[in-house]
Amino acid sequence: MKFLFTTAGFALMALMSYGQSKFVRLETSKGDITLMLYDQTPKHRDAFVKTIRQGLYDQAAFNRVIKGFVSQGGELDETILDREKLHPEKPLARIPAEIVPGLFHKKGALGAGRNDNPEHSSYLTQIYLVAGKPQTDEELNAMEKKKGHQFSAAERTAYKKIGGIPRLDLDYTIFGEIVAGMEVADAINSVPTNQHDLPLIPITFSPKLLSKKEAAVIRKVLDSHVN
Repeated sequence: MKFLFTTAGFALMALMSYGQSKFVRLETSKGDITLMLYDQTPKHRDAFVKTIRQGLYDQAAFNRVIKGFVSQGGELDETILDREKLHPEKPLARIPAEIVPGLFHKKGALGAGRNDNPEHSSYLTQIYLVAGKPQTDEELNAMEKKKGHQFSAAERTAYKKIGGIPRLDLDYTIFGEIVAGMEVADAINSVPTNQHDLPLIPITFSPKLLSKKEAAVIRKVLDSHVN
């Protein structure tokens, strides 16, 4: 398993690994990606784990892949919203927003998709992996002014060195990140797509919750690079 030890974002990721209890392996048609779920976003962590156990993501597809932006998988907005229209009497199934300072859209971040709702609540069955691109100080300064939000020194370092999508910060919940298999995520984000951002050759994935023993091994490796 190839862990992420060489990027500027690794120090942040390694520090985040303390106490994190859930790790997931995305078995994709391009290879495996290992995700660390954040305990700081328990509603999203638990909802994702529940959908995995229910098999709702088994052989799901990356259905919206935009190079240098995101690789989105699971259900499309249209599919979710059309299904909900069939049962207007039922409350919408959403995860309350968990927008936590310090969890941001750096490359490799795991986010929850949503529609344009004022509560910023997330879909149950749509995720995305952040690709993004490196940012300059000028771009980050402009984004701070536009959003009225100041990036921390650590966030600036990550955005400049490994990249990401700072304009999505504070609007979508980030609830995990890639700790191994970034090269697979990069390969997925680089595939040819049609005019609707759908990969020309289907890319599927099935998430598997790692056992406590497997998670302990990963935490040990990550934590060893903090000290």
